[in-house]
Amino acid sequence: MRAALQLSALALLPAVLGAALPSTTSGPQFDNGHPIDGNGKGAPLLGGTNRQIDIDNSDNLGKQSTDNGIVPNLKWRFSDSKTRIFRGGWLREQVIQDLPQSHDISAAQQHLSKGAIRELHWHRVAEWGFVYAGSVLISAVDENGKYQVEKLNFGDIWYFPKGVAHTVQGLEDENEFLLVFDDPDFDKVGTTFNVDDWVAHTSRDVVAKNFGLDPSVFDHVPNPNPNIFNGTVSTKNVTGNPDDVLTGNASFVYRTFQHEPEPVPGKGGEFYKIDSTNFPASKTLAATYVKLKPGGLRELHWHPNAEEWLYFHQGTARATVFIGNAAARTFDFSAGDTAAFPDNSG
Repeated sequence: MRAALQLSALALLPAVLGAALPSTTSGPQFDNGHPIDGNGKGAPLLGGTNRQIDIDNSDNLGKQSTDNGIVPNLKWRFSDSKTRIFRGGWLREQVIQDLPQSHDISAAQQHLSKGAIRELHWHRVAEWGFVYAGSVLISAVDENGKYQVEKLNFGDIWYFPKGVAHTVQGLEDENEFLLVFDDPDFDKVGTTFNVDDWVAHTSRDVVAKNFGLDPSVFDHVPNPNPNIFNGTVSTKNVTGNPDDVLTGNASFVYRTFQHEPEPVPGKGGEFYKIDSTNFPASKTLAATYVKLKPGGLRELHWHPNAEEWLYFHQGTARATVFIGNAAARTFDFSAGDTAAFPDNSG
């Protein structure tokens, strides 16, 4: 097998060398996937490379003359994440092993078909969710028996503090949302607790006695736990005590587009702020929903006390990060990309 690979590489070499190569003086070649500025700097890429990625990320080739020094990679593509598929949906994640510079936040995209349920579970960390396709039904209950059941649509957000048990169910034919966690590695052992997983690893006699039921009731508990499973959309209402429903400042739900956006004097787009001042339940995560017009600019800024984590849902964008000591790097982004900018970086 090794010999075959070597022969394949050698067979390709003449074709590469025989192809027409751009000149270092024929104008900038960044948009063609070559690190050539057209003023005598750079040279063609001849070796192994992914040309389409080079073209889509032309700023990595030295396109910006103001970039300087060593800035670590601050970008991850969800398209590079391993997708876990289930009956009724899928999940793909970005944790610290994927984006080592994201020290505070990890994230995931999750898809649920109609009726499919992310099983009852809770986390050692807080969970923040944003619906960007379809609609979902969230159900949550805290340690005091206070609960909330709400239908969420595009732009709606939930925040579940750590330890709050919850489920999410898809209501439209196809539904999708972004999940954000206030920990860089929410996948590590001891972070997520699925109720099926717990029951499956507890003696049947103990579980039966706990619930006052016959042990045979628990003969078919899923093992391993399903994470996502198919279901049907129920028309029944929750019958809990109305006095225990979480509302007002205690609500786990925020409806972004039922509020006015922040003033944008530059008129380059829209800017919605979602933090504890208008969403009191969200105590560990603050967010903004930003739409930029073509050519629009999010002005120069920095954050003294927190990293900035980004998710790009649509379109393309470019961002330059300055980390001090004359070090700056420009990144190109497209839909599905994430990034983490260090605290106090410009």
